[in-house]
Amino acid sequence: MSGTPWARGRIISGSGGPRLLFGRMYEDCGIELGVLPSAGARVLCIASAGDTAAALQQAGHDVTAVDVNPVQLAYARDRLAGRTTTEGSAETLMRLGRGTAGALLPTWRGPALRAFLALDDPAEQARRWRTALDSPGLRRLMRLALRPGGALAVALRPSFAQVVPARFDEVLRRRLGRTVAGHANACNPWMWWLLAGVDLPGTQPLFAPDVRLVHADVVDALEQAPRAGYDAVTLSNVLDGPGPAFAGRLRAAVRRAVRPGGIVVLRSFREPTATGPGWAAQDRSALWGVVRVVRLGADTSGAEDRRIDP
Repeated sequence: MSGTPWARGRIISGSGGPRLLFGRMYEDCGIELGVLPSAGARVLCIASAGDTAAALQQAGHDVTAVDVNPVQLAYARDRLAGRTTTEGSAETLMRLGRGTAGALLPTWRGPALRAFLALDDPAEQARRWRTALDSPGLRRLMRLALRPGGALAVALRPSFAQVVPARFDEVLRRRLGRTVAGHANACNPWMWWLLAGVDLPGTQPLFAPDVRLVHADVVDALEQAPRAGYDAVTLSNVLDGPGPAFAGRLRAAVRRAVRPGGIVVLRSFREPTATGPGWAAQDRSALWGVVRVVRLGADTSGAEDRRIDP
C-alpha cells in the first residue's frame, strides 16, 4: 500500500486488524450532485459506508467506489444491496458522546432533542441552538472531550488525532451552529445521524447494486486507471492523516486519471485557511472544515485549474 494510515483499517488506538470505521457517511452528496452533470459522468469516490456511491449511481452516473479497508468495502457492498446499517468506530465514539450529553443535560435528551430535529425553520433552529442546546454545560463537556489530551485525542490513533483542530470543541460548536442556521433540520439526515444517531424518518435502505467496488488505496486505483478515464473524483478524509509525500502523489494521480475539465471534490476535517471553508458552509453534515470543488484545466501544471465557488 502507499503508506496512508487508512491502510490499517483502524481510527481508534489499539492493536488488531482492520475494523468497520464508518456505518454511515458524514458528507453531503448534494455537493457532488449539484456540480456534476445531470447523468452519465464517470465518477470515482471513496466507498466508505456506500452513501455517496449510492446517491451518485441513482442519479445516473457510472460509479467506481474504492476503499483500502477490506472490512469497510465488504460492508459497503452489503449496504448497497439494501442490507442493514451497522455501527462503526466513528458511531461508537459519537454514541458515547451523545450518551454523556444526554445523561447530564436535559436539552440533549430524547424528547427535547427530537423536537429540535423536527424543526424546519433555520432561524428558529439557530435561536434554539443558542438558547437551549449550546449551553454552558455542553461547552464544559466538549472542552473535556475534544481539547488536546481529552477523550477524543486519547481514543484516536496518533495519525488521526493530529488532524483534529486544536480547539475542536469551539470549532465543532461553530460548525454545528452554522449548519442549523442555514439548513432545515427536518430534512437533514446528517443532523439526525450526528445528534441522535438515528435515521431521518422515512429514510429508505440504500440500493445501488451497479456500483463498481474496488479494494485498493485510492492513489493506487487512480494511478492504474486509464488516463483521463474519469470525469470526476470525490475524496473525503483522504489527506487527513497521510503526510506531504502521499499528498503530492495523490495530486499527480488525480491529474492523470481525471480528464481536462473534470471535477474534483475534496473534503478535509482540518480548519480552513484564509481562503475560507468554501462549500463546507453548504455541506449539511456539519463536520467538515474545508470542502473544495475544482475544475481541472488542460495544463498539467495545474495553472489553469479553476475553483468552483458555492
